[in-house]
Amino acid sequence: MKNKKKNQNKPRVVTTKTVMTMKHTGEKIAMLTAYDYLVAKYLDQVGIDIILVGDSLGNVVHGYETTLPVTIDDMIYHAKAVKRGVKNALIVVDMPFMSFQTSIDDAVRNAGRIMKEVGVGAVKLEGGEYIADIVRHLVKIGIPVMGHLGLTPQAINKFGTYEVRATTKAEAEELLRDAKILADAGIFALVLEKIPAELAKKVTQSIPIPTIGIGAGSHCDGQVLVVYDMLGLTEEFKPRFVRRYSELATTMRSAFQNFIADVKTQKFPLKKESY
Repeated sequence: MKNKKKNQNKPRVVTTKTVMTMKHTGEKIAMLTAYDYLVAKYLDQVGIDIILVGDSLGNVVHGYETTLPVTIDDMIYHAKAVKRGVKNALIVVDMPFMSFQTSIDDAVRNAGRIMKEVGVGAVKLEGGEYIADIVRHLVKIGIPVMGHLGLTPQAINKFGTYEVRATTKAEAEELLRDAKILADAGIFALVLEKIPAELAKKVTQSIPIPTIGIGAGSHCDGQVLVVYDMLGLTEEFKPRFVRRYSELATTMRSAFQNFIADVKTQKFPLKKESY
């Protein structure tokens, strides 16, 4: 009995199968981004379901205006750091711009590098029907794929704006059709970014795989945010869908100012902080 009770308290290792099962049991999926070892370790310790190594690292870590400059080597570098801090969460890695759109061969090569060199659970691809053959091939050879529809940052130059997507009837119908096509192609989950809540609800009810929303309302099977946004580090970025659970930018600046003041006034280090 003691061994059985001990196993029940053991943290759950999340896999793609776990995530798909969560949709059918009604358990909501919690996903946040991470780009480094420490944040990934803390997320894993508190029981996050999925950690996304997002190409948003281009914005929040590297300071690019868009995600387009991010390379496959950038993704692998950060994913390796995240992997070292995680024991239980499912790690999903974004396939960056032009790492999979050019051909099935390129998609296989780059996704294969991520899976082999890092050892994560899945990759994520932005796009609809036009990537279905790529998705189908990756899944066929054993690489799990998460999809991404709605606002797709890699297509920013096509849309020219980060405004809400699929607000017209035609675009909404296209998104719903793309979701069904991707589900049929074999994705295990689908991110829906910045689309009307009612459309997200319709998509969620229409496909057998879980949806994970970001700015897509409460009807999705799960939710994701960029960790720097929800921690209050990206002060200039304040869309309505980001709930700030902390204001770390203010906390950090205060700590830095206190350190500077203590050094200037010779209050640091004290005798007890010396050898």
